[in-house]
Amino acid sequence: MGVCIEFQDVSYAYPLTRKAAVRHLNCQLETGKCYGVIGPNAGGKTTFCNLMRGLCPNFYGGILKGTVLINGKDLLEWEEEELSVQIGYVFQDPFAQVSGIKETVFEEIGMGMENLGVEAEEMITRIVEIAKMVHVDTLLQKNPLALSGGQCQRVAFASILALNSDIIVIDEPTSQLDPEASNDVFEIIDLLKKQGKTVIIAEHKVDLLAEYCDEIIATADGSIIAQGSAEDVFADPVLREKGVRIPQVVSLAVEMEKAGKPFRSMPITTEETIRMLKEKKEGK
Repeated sequence: MGVCIEFQDVSYAYPLTRKAAVRHLNCQLETGKCYGVIGPNAGGKTTFCNLMRGLCPNFYGGILKGTVLINGKDLLEWEEEELSVQIGYVFQDPFAQVSGIKETVFEEIGMGMENLGVEAEEMITRIVEIAKMVHVDTLLQKNPLALSGGQCQRVAFASILALNSDIIVIDEPTSQLDPEASNDVFEIIDLLKKQGKTVIIAEHKVDLLAEYCDEIIATADGSIIAQGSAEDVFADPVLREKGVRIPQVVSLAVEMEKAGKPFRSMPITTEETIRMLKEKKEGK
């Protein structure tokens, strides 16, 4: 796999602030992998995502030091229109992503393609296919502003998927959703993985990230404190020292180890934990 995004000693400060939001970020993200970005509030997750998409500094302004490379090209050399096609961005608040100028979900999903000059026949075909994929095909004639939070989040995904970007950055997609709707969002993320997309998700629901992501990037105090497989990162004691949330099953494993009854390896999903508990019960 090639590297699609690279941070080289990147620091960034928003306008009118004295303290950098992120400092000395160094990491590489490989094409086709799914990355979960975790950390406490104000730890740097959203800024990290905004830097990938070019919102920092192109939209917010501020001071950027170091280099962000997107497919080998410096972020500052990309034209905004080109970058918006290369990298799709799903915002934390889905209602903030709705344009407010389209009267139907159908038109909302197609707006990005319309702006890019995609031919009408291709646009219609793609809208219908993507609407079915994310289960909003029954909502196509509804007003986007009349949708529930979960429905609006699906439409936000659909509008980004319609652009067929190779990289999808998603900022806390389940922050306003109940557990059922959160699982629905991660089903869409699983579809993106199967399509070979590179997916980056900043999210507090770490149990879902542990299940779906290939790698985890942990941030705290504006720095990357750990990166690697979910098993390795969630087992790293630095996360607990920095107040980074870890899956419940990992907390259980830590307590089991303290009690002198460690698991044979670190479980990161409920299924793994149940299997290991059964093995212990059976004396394996």
